[in-house]
Amino acid sequence: MWIWLVLLYGVLKGVREIVKKKALEKNSTIEVLFMYTFLSFVLVLPSAGVSLGMEPRFYFYVAVKSFVIFLAWMCSFRAIKRMPISLYGVLDLSRVLFATLLGVAVLQEALGAFQVTGLFLVSAGLLLLKYHPRSVRETAADAVEVRYVVMAFASCLLNAVSGLLDKILMKDITSSQLQFWYLLFLTLFYLLFILISRTPVNWKRALCNKWVWLLSMLIVIADRALFVANGMEGSRVTVMTLLKQAGCVVTILAGRVLFKEKNTTHKLVCAAVIIAGIVIGVK
Repeated sequence: MWIWLVLLYGVLKGVREIVKKKALEKNSTIEVLFMYTFLSFVLVLPSAGVSLGMEPRFYFYVAVKSFVIFLAWMCSFRAIKRMPISLYGVLDLSRVLFATLLGVAVLQEALGAFQVTGLFLVSAGLLLLKYHPRSVRETAADAVEVRYVVMAFASCLLNAVSGLLDKILMKDITSSQLQFWYLLFLTLFYLLFILISRTPVNWKRALCNKWVWLLSMLIVIADRALFVANGMEGSRVTVMTLLKQAGCVVTILAGRVLFKEKNTTHKLVCAAVIIAGIVIGVK
């Protein structure tokens, strides 16, 4: 069951990247980030009653997780606004490398032959992205600044750290508690950022952005599925990380069909290699 829940998260994650891109066409990064996080928190308010009663130390740990995601999303939203969705979807796959290393180093998870083979194929798919045809490489270099690529990779590392914290926290608290407090702290972090940096925000335009509402619903559903999976016996960070990467196919296809991006064939080949690694890695 946890495998299917994580696979659902992966697919919804791919859909979320598309919705983020659409939402950012109408609002600034911070407007989308704050509003969709706040609306997500409103959606989980009914679970407030069962979310109380954690030990004091866990409030701190959840706040740390929220701050990690705060930084990760600041990087990822800026990156996704400035680069093709198909390219971002493949770059985002690098988090599998970071998460696997953390799972082995911190949680002492052992990698079997299938997991090693799967990790090798996922890594190969990422490397293939670097060696795309010259015409595609030149187009990508002209369209995307290096700093946005760095932001995408920074987001991957921070998301891997967050995934590790999820696994650790779900041993002692419930999915409802984690989701409620995580979204509350995250909302507060974005609000503090707006107030301290004095960033102008068009609240009405952000609230009327239908893509922001859809984004809020997607994150609540996807995160709940992931948190429940993390709490199930036998679930492993290394395998879960491979499964999450299924969303890359969604973003690459969306790049071609919805955003009319060119030169996506090579990215689909890279994604196919990565998906093969995922299939092998979960055996």
